Amino acid sequence: METLKGEPPEEAPSEPSRGPIASIRLRTWLLGGGALLLALLGFRYFTNADNQGSEQHAAPAAPVRVATVERRDMAVIEPSLGTVIANTFVQVVPRVSGTLERQFFREGQFVNPGDRLFEIDPRPFQAALQQAEANYRRDEAQLNAALLNKQRVEILLAEGFASPQARDTAVANADTFVATVAADRAAIDLARLNLGYATIRSPVEGKTGPVLVQPGNMVTGGAGSGATLVTIAQIRPVKVSFTLPESDLPKIQARQRQAPLTVSLDVRTAAGDLMTAPVVFTSNAVNAQSGTIELRASFPNTDLLLVPGQLVNVVVQLDTLANALVVPRDAVNDSPTGPYVFVIRSRHAARQPVTVLFDDGANDAVAGALAAGDQVVTEGQLRVTPGAAVRVAPSNDHGAAQRVGLRGGQ
Repeated sequence: METLKGEPPEEAPSEPSRGPIASIRLRTWLLGGGALLLALLGFRYFTNADNQGSEQHAAPAAPVRVATVERRDMAVIEPSLGTVIANTFVQVVPRVSGTLERQFFREGQFVNPGDRLFEIDPRPFQAALQQAEANYRRDEAQLNAALLNKQRVEILLAEGFASPQARDTAVANADTFVATVAADRAAIDLARLNLGYATIRSPVEGKTGPVLVQPGNMVTGGAGSGATLVTIAQIRPVKVSFTLPESDLPKIQARQRQAPLTVSLDVRTAAGDLMTAPVVFTSNAVNAQSGTIELRASFPNTDLLLVPGQLVNVVVQLDTLANALVVPRDAVNDSPTGPYVFVIRSRHAARQPVTVLFDDGANDAVAGALAAGDQVVTEGQLRVTPGAAVRVAPSNDHGAAQRVGLRGGQ
């Protein structure tokens, strides 16, 4: 319908009012939200209550093993790796040339000084000795004749029947044969030596190695030209060579001023005792490349347990910590603030800082607020909370320890 100018337009009919419907929806949302909030609050309440109850029942005392703190003297030791070397090592070489005819020992046999080892064909040396003796007898006869002639010339000269020149000639001839006879004696001695060298004997006591030249071969004697026939190693006694850091040199020197250094090996005798011996040699120089100094100890080796070239673990006692607090090494734990131990007091674990004075690989000498007789945790530290209760497991309860994860610190 058209409107006339000047007349106000007609209003459009309004929609029906929504007030009642909106009120209903609002009440529904409020009721649902309240119910949800009550449900959440109830769930949280009961969950917290269950957690508190479970925490009260699921936190038993941590199982641990303990050891007792001791107060005693502790040896300050230094481990090293040693090499067994023969006390004497000899290369047996021929001193004369000839055919190697006989061998008088078995490979690996123990021999004594003077025992026969080999024999070179002695016949050429026997012939040379006989020739030298014959020359000696010939020249000795000529010497005697020259001496008699000298006496006759001197008598004739005194009576005026010989000239001084004849006397001088007789004296010179006698002196010449004196020198010749002396040379013949030396030749005899040399021939006897060569004949003796034809039998090769052991110069030391020791164990023979493999035979390097078999009988039937020609050998050449002489310094620097003879081939090694066999080697002999003296292994009773035997030496162990090892090195220590240069930083230990003051301790080594201080200890040696008081008493000889003692060396222990990880080798047991037939009686089950560790092999020990004093240090008999300290090098006069420090190795500039490795920064170490060499030491040697001598062992009787009566059981022949040590063999040259063998590697052995060496432990040297450098000092003694008197009246020290000693705990097992497993009881000491590391942390950013320093080492500490867990001390058991009234069935609870207390964290106690300590200072490690020395660690020998099995026990530690420590300083701190500890006393002899205190119990420290050695196994199960990862399950321990400072101030929390702990349960000390029996030392022989290995099965239980594995079940609860105590071994290995789980």
